[in-house]
Amino acid sequence: MAKVLFGIIATDMRGKLGGHVFAKNRGGAYVRTKVTPVNPQTVAQQSVRAVFTELTQGWRAISQTKIAAWNSAVQNFPRTNVFGNPKTLSGHQLFVGLNAQLGAAGQASITNPPLPVGADAVESLTGGAAETGQTFSVAYLPATVPSGHTAILDATAQVSPGQTNLNNKFRQVSTIAAAGTSPEDFAAAYTAKFGDLIAGQKIGIRMRFVNNLTGEVSGNIKAQFRVNL
Repeated sequence: MAKVLFGIIATDMRGKLGGHVFAKNRGGAYVRTKVTPVNPQTVAQQSVRAVFTELTQGWRAISQTKIAAWNSAVQNFPRTNVFGNPKTLSGHQLFVGLNAQLGAAGQASITNPPLPVGADAVESLTGGAAETGQTFSVAYLPATVPSGHTAILDATAQVSPGQTNLNNKFRQVSTIAAAGTSPEDFAAAYTAKFGDLIAGQKIGIRMRFVNNLTGEVSGNIKAQFRVNL
């Protein structure tokens, strides 16, 4: 579904409409032809759908009192849409969103809405890998995962160096528990997910911190680099 921001005429547009995709990057707004994958039923997509189904079933299983509490709690968790304007979630969306992050971090689900306390931010992220020796390490700041948090590490499969937009290619690969220290040896987890490292190929990495009690999440920090020989 396309989202349009109207001024005197439309000033911004995101989403899909009539076989086209409207988006924006650092070069400005652009439109491209919508391409449907030959087989959209990927393992990653099926996994996401399974999580959503499980959490939706969990939502239906909680009491009406708890549902009312989640519906009231949404005012404590303001969000913005793709245009940066404020939007209000439903209680169901808040329940699923926070619990999805807790699940990704390996933490137990919550059935009562938490009070917002926020999540510590990832300040920086760098990575380096080499085909020789199949080495891969990730360095981050703060250099120790904060207490009460889990770091989630996402990565892309190896792509050609000319690709720049990797946003839809990230998959969760590993987590780092509280008190884990930088740098992180990422080789075994990465190659188990995507296969052997190949010199000259590009990889994207991404990290965020999840609050283990509330499911609140920091913004993602991203980095790209080429695999060395």
